[in-house]
Amino acid sequence: MDVSKRYVWLWGLLAALFFLPFLGRVHLFDWDEINFAECAREMLLTGNYLQPQIDFQAFYEKPPLFFWLQSLSMKIWGVGEYGARFPNAICGMITLVLLFRLGERHFSTRFGMLWAGAYFGSLLPHLYFKSGIIDPSFNLLIFLSLYHFIRFYWEKEKGHPPAARIGTWGRLGLSAFFMGLAILAKGPAAFLIMGLVLGTYWIGLKGKFYVRPVAILTFGILSLLVCGLWFGLESAVHGPAFLKEFVIYQYRLFSTPDAGHGGFPGFHLVVLLVGCFPASVFAVRAFFLRSDGSFFQKDLKKWMQILFWVVLILFSIVQSKIIHYSSLCYFPLTFLAAYTLDQLWEKRIRWGIWLKSSLLTLGLLIASAVMLVPFLGKNAEQLKPWIQDPSGRASLEAEVYWSGWEGLVGLLFLLAVGAAFYFFQKGRPKEACISLFGGGAVFVWLLLAVYINKIEGYSQAAPLAFFESLEGKDVFVQPMHYKTYAHLFYTKKPPPGEAVPSIGQLIYEEVDKDVYISTKIHKAPLLRKIEGVEELQAKNGFVFFRRTNKK
Repeated sequence: MDVSKRYVWLWGLLAALFFLPFLGRVHLFDWDEINFAECAREMLLTGNYLQPQIDFQAFYEKPPLFFWLQSLSMKIWGVGEYGARFPNAICGMITLVLLFRLGERHFSTRFGMLWAGAYFGSLLPHLYFKSGIIDPSFNLLIFLSLYHFIRFYWEKEKGHPPAARIGTWGRLGLSAFFMGLAILAKGPAAFLIMGLVLGTYWIGLKGKFYVRPVAILTFGILSLLVCGLWFGLESAVHGPAFLKEFVIYQYRLFSTPDAGHGGFPGFHLVVLLVGCFPASVFAVRAFFLRSDGSFFQKDLKKWMQILFWVVLILFSIVQSKIIHYSSLCYFPLTFLAAYTLDQLWEKRIRWGIWLKSSLLTLGLLIASAVMLVPFLGKNAEQLKPWIQDPSGRASLEAEVYWSGWEGLVGLLFLLAVGAAFYFFQKGRPKEACISLFGGGAVFVWLLLAVYINKIEGYSQAAPLAFFESLEGKDVFVQPMHYKTYAHLFYTKKPPPGEAVPSIGQLIYEEVDKDVYISTKIHKAPLLRKIEGVEELQAKNGFVFFRRTNKK
């Protein structure tokens, strides 16, 4: 086996080792993880794979591709957390191998190792492959579409040798195919991002067409044909409702802080700087480096910089501020980190003040925050005066045990950062990168193993336990005055045999089943005033009620 194949196997096995185990160790989190898993569960129950549903009603916010993947996974692993998160674990394996291969092909084996390593060992990029949200798969599809378009441009206009099995126009076809799948995964934001990236590159060439307009037109038509296979069939069977409501939803996301997810304009910049540590430190430095190497190497760096800024600026403008909206930046950001590290390795740049100070400062900040959490957990009562939300204050009363030793996770991470700093100082970049990115991967793994169940104890353990206690019972389960999908997934709600009563009917009118209600603590007084509604329990900011059937 040659060196390249050995490294491919290495990254595949490392990804499997870190991403596949313990996916089902903690419940799915509201909203997105449970929302998407519930769509997949309802597909399996109803056999309706054409139309996404939530609570067995049409769900207009997302196309179905990711739900299809989750449904297939749940057929293999069963309906649960592992089945919901498994597709992204596979996506993580593909991503790391892909980044190594692309870095190796266009730069060197070392560059490929650095690119894959930077992605693997940075906080949020690693974490998202252990989640059940759409974005890791969505981002991979967009990146594949862009990469194959770049290769088409190089092969058609710049003399790059085409791959014998694909061909130049085959590259364009692959680009359109992946773009169509990306639209099917999450929607037209993929097409918008691609258009902005291609347009920005065109502006950089002062309006000179770098590919013929017929190629752009072909790309657009083929992309729409791929996603149109589902959009067209859905419209033919169920009418234009999905398209209409989907467009309205997309507009709302861009124009308003939907579902309360607002934030300041620099939100995503901070998220990327801290959440993509340690790669972010080296990526920033790359923006100030002169590009060298072959045309293709310099051009790929240009494309990655454009992709980074397009995504960052676009989602800084979008009014809804959610952490994973800027996650497509992880691809160019880790590329730029690898670029800087490769220059350091070759001693073309100095281990300067920015790299030294930012690595130590951010590393210390993150490690200190993790070490502080157990102390705060053991003194949760002291935090109450600082929290305005009544349910948030009450959640601190959760019985979560903190020994204090959990802080060792942060200390170990700080030691890894410190070791990397030492090795960089000594001119030993190989050992530095292994310490830094290997330590980052282990840090995220330990963070999930040690902290995540405790965090869930404060945030959602109480309502999930309530819903799970009602699984399989012939009752109505209704959250009130807050949004959740957990009552659907964790009661394993069956398809309704008849029309489901409204909330008002469940509370005030006669119904043929007992009604169980979950609400936040500050809304509980409203229910306590209603005759026939019995309070069962108040726990961690939630209050649970039952209304007994009197028929």
